[in-house]
Amino acid sequence: MKIVLAPDSFKDSLTAAQVCAALEIGIRRVLPNAQILHLPMADGGEGTVAAMVAATNGTFHTAEVLGPLADSNHSAQFGMLGNTDTPTAVIEMAAASGLPLVPEEKRNPLHTTTFGLGQLILAALQKGARNFLIGIGGSATNDCGVGMAQALGVKFFDASSKEITAPITGQTLANIASFDTSALPPELTQAQFSVACDVENPLLGPNGATCTYAPQKGATPPIVATLEANLTQFAQLLESTLNKSIINVPGSGAAGGLGAALLAFLNADLSPGIQIVLQHTQFAQKIKDADLIITGEGQIDGSTAFGKTIAGIAHQAQIANIPLIAIAGSLGPDAHKILSLGVQAILSITNAPITLQQAIQNAPTLLADTAEQAIRLITLNPPRLAP
Repeated sequence: MKIVLAPDSFKDSLTAAQVCAALEIGIRRVLPNAQILHLPMADGGEGTVAAMVAATNGTFHTAEVLGPLADSNHSAQFGMLGNTDTPTAVIEMAAASGLPLVPEEKRNPLHTTTFGLGQLILAALQKGARNFLIGIGGSATNDCGVGMAQALGVKFFDASSKEITAPITGQTLANIASFDTSALPPELTQAQFSVACDVENPLLGPNGATCTYAPQKGATPPIVATLEANLTQFAQLLESTLNKSIINVPGSGAAGGLGAALLAFLNADLSPGIQIVLQHTQFAQKIKDADLIITGEGQIDGSTAFGKTIAGIAHQAQIANIPLIAIAGSLGPDAHKILSLGVQAILSITNAPITLQQAIQNAPTLLADTAEQAIRLITLNPPRLAP
């Protein structure tokens, strides 16, 4: 029997690879000789680098980059995939410029920058990467990706034509009067960028980068107004200078406008994260001839059906006509909606009233026990039912 394990991470508890290991322990209690394939998954957010490196036998690398407050350096990790003809880097922007890197009392997107992300991209370029897969969830920034572009070599100038050399933030966007892209490394401009972007927000307006997401990053209403004005001013300059339409492109408002910068300066493609991961892990090929797929994530609820990891895996399972079971740390409202996607069963690992902390601490054991019971149920041969 061939079983494919394709879970997402269980946030704050286990990586996707660790979830695979726990599931296998439970399965082998029932089927010790089963062929079990680990395909740790992610949808472009936290855990994407770990999942894709594990799934492709890739390698991890680190670089010293500037933090989102531009006040200190820290080590950020990226991956190089192991199954591609063209050297391919996978990067999470949050590793360089993410909200968890900013203490709560200092969270204010007026003062954060994506400069460190640009440094991380350059580090991958120096490792030979010519294809880039970038997950842009979890940002602390609202600088329209200008900090990133600045680190990559784009020069920005103020009204007196003086170059702005300090890392640009959401606040100092207002100082930009012109820019020059001629110093971008030619290897970078020839590279291919795929961006895992699971939101469709435009750059500006009530549904744009600032109004939708800046409050989650510490912005008060007056700060939101300032950021929106600064973003509007720069966006107009961006479009007129490059002669590109960016402002209303779905996803341009992702990560505080980082989506717009990736489109404008790097000609990136914005795609659903799980689709990028499935493609580059060769998921469709690897599940051929499987008898069962087991997926899962920390919580399954109604939103899981809309473009997240399990939804993408369910689509592939349906195409291949392979049964799919989903295992979760907990089940939220409308979790049953994923059944309509082709998931045959949903199981929770919690077997008694326990706290979140207890569930996190005991997740490996709970996952193994749940996987064991799932396999016992589907291998009943034949089931003994009362007449």
